[in-house]
Amino acid sequence: MTSAEIQAIVTIAVLAAYADGDKHDRERGELKRIAEGLGRSHGVHLPTLYQDVLMKRVDTAAAVAGLGSAEARQLAYEMAVCVCDADGAQSQAEASFLAKLHGQLGLGTSAGRFEAQAEELATAPLGAAAATPGPGKAAAVDNSALDQTILNAAILNGALELLPETLSTMAIIPLQMKLVYRIGQAHGYQLDSGHVKDFLATVGVGLTSQYLEQAGRKLLGGVLGKFGGGMFGGLGKQAVSSGMSFATTYALGHVAKRYYAGGRTMSTQMLKDAYASVTAEAQGLQGRFMPAMQEKARGLDASKVLALVRGA
Repeated sequence: MTSAEIQAIVTIAVLAAYADGDKHDRERGELKRIAEGLGRSHGVHLPTLYQDVLMKRVDTAAAVAGLGSAEARQLAYEMAVCVCDADGAQSQAEASFLAKLHGQLGLGTSAGRFEAQAEELATAPLGAAAATPGPGKAAAVDNSALDQTILNAAILNGALELLPETLSTMAIIPLQMKLVYRIGQAHGYQLDSGHVKDFLATVGVGLTSQYLEQAGRKLLGGVLGKFGGGMFGGLGKQAVSSGMSFATTYALGHVAKRYYAGGRTMSTQMLKDAYASVTAEAQGLQGRFMPAMQEKARGLDASKVLALVRGA
C-alpha cells in the first residue's frame, strides 16, 4: 500500500470519527492525543491531518481520489464503518456519511455485508439478564475465578490485536464491555450498556478513539488489511501496538472488580488513577503472556470472533 493510500485511509477514518458532529470534549481530546502520539509515519503527519479535518480543509471526495486500488478502497470503507459503529449503533448522520462514502468509493455488495457484520458487533447484547440478589448483595464472589476471567479476556483481546482484519479490531470494544458487565453482575449489579459505556469513559477509555488508535497503529505498522490472505486466515505480523489491548482489557477488568466490590464508591479521580496504575502493571506482564496471545490468535476465525461477541 502506498503512502498516499495510507494518508487517504487515515483521513477517511478521522472524518468518520466526526461524522455525527456530537463528539464529547473528552473524546475530542483523546482523538487529538492519538494524532499527536502516532505522529509521523509512512508519510502521514497525523497532527496536521487532524487539524485539516477539524478546519474542514479536506473531505471524503479528496481522500477517495488518493485511493488507487480496490483493496485500499475496501479497507478505507471498513475502517470508516468500524469508527462509526465503535460507540454503538450508527446515528442518522453517520449512516448518511457512510452511504455517501460507499457511493464515492464505488463499492459493491461485499461492503454491505461487512457493514451488517459490524453493526451486529456494535449492537450485540452484553449478556442474558440474570436474577441477582441486588446491588452489593451478591453471593460470595470467587475472586480467583474472576481474576482468571479477566486474564483470559485480556489474552483474547491481545490475540485479536495480532490479526490483520478490521472486524477483529472492532470486536475488542464489545468484548471489553462484556467483561465489565460480567464483573458487575458477579457483584450483584445488573448493568446496561449505557452504564458500562459511562464506566469506560470515566476511567479514560473513549470508544471511538480507542478503535481509531488500535486500527491506526495496525495500519501504520503495515498490519491492518486482508491483503495476501483470507478472512482471519492467519496471523499478520505483530502490530506496532502489540499488547495494547491486553493491557487495557486487563486494567478495565481489575478496576471494575475494585469498583463493584467496593459498592461503586470510588471517585472519578480514583478510578482514573487506578486505571493508569493497573495499565502500567499490565504492560509489564504482556511479554509474559505474548505466547498465549499468539497461540489464541492462531485458533481464531470469523465465525468464532462473531460468536464470542454474540455471547455464544
